[in-house]
Amino acid sequence: MLYNIEQAAQMRGYHVSISSIPALSQEELGLAVNALRRQRVDGVLIIAPLLGAETGFLRECAVPIVLVDADPSAGLPVSSINQHYGARLGVEHLLNLGHRRLALIGGPQQWNNARQRQQGWKEALLDAGLKPVAQAFGDWSARSGYAATLSLLETGQAFTGLLVGNDQMSLGALRALREFGLSVPEEVSVVGFDNIPESEFFDPPLTTIYQDFPSLGQSSLAQLLTLIETPTEAEVARVIEPRLVVRSSTASVGSGVGLELVESKSRRRRKE
Repeated sequence: MLYNIEQAAQMRGYHVSISSIPALSQEELGLAVNALRRQRVDGVLIIAPLLGAETGFLRECAVPIVLVDADPSAGLPVSSINQHYGARLGVEHLLNLGHRRLALIGGPQQWNNARQRQQGWKEALLDAGLKPVAQAFGDWSARSGYAATLSLLETGQAFTGLLVGNDQMSLGALRALREFGLSVPEEVSVVGFDNIPESEFFDPPLTTIYQDFPSLGQSSLAQLLTLIETPTEAEVARVIEPRLVVRSSTASVGSGVGLELVESKSRRRRKE
């Protein structure tokens, strides 16, 4: 995303200065924005998963600002990928394969992206007349995806489809399912999110939701430059639609066999 922002900026005659923050807090964000303002920048792109309540102080800054992948209710121009729709794509793919018992491994709930994906998962199931089976949360890392999946399995709540909040957590989920004695996709189908370059080399190759980060970078910069050069024509929001990439980690559900296996193995593990 940063590479595409830099390239697009140079083509328009702008130079990009980068200010990174060690932690996602209002204090650190304010320090970074003020550091850029002291450089007399024309505008600021903020790439951070901000919620609406966290952006109030930014509206007082005397410089054009565009938020990237932030909460659309933030009250500032936002360029984002439709996370809600992406989660629905994953759920609908599993539903079309015949799965009716779906669980979720979500990301940290202080992240706007994670909350949007969880909401999309839940609403897609409710729209289909189904109830969510279970959910657990991680911190985007493979280790947390592994732990969250084990915690779901240990509850004994059977599921044949699993939507995971990002591909790294999916990697941990695949290992947890394998250690639990469940095969993917024969017994549990797994859908990730992001389509990182490594996802096609997972075992099995991961079905996932593709986020077009290069386009997001270009779109956010174009939105900021419009805000700088012709503010009356600036858009409040730009949204990019994700797409489903189907690989071998998902398959049609059988005639109840997969569900029975999940239930029996869960009972056996609890007895052990």
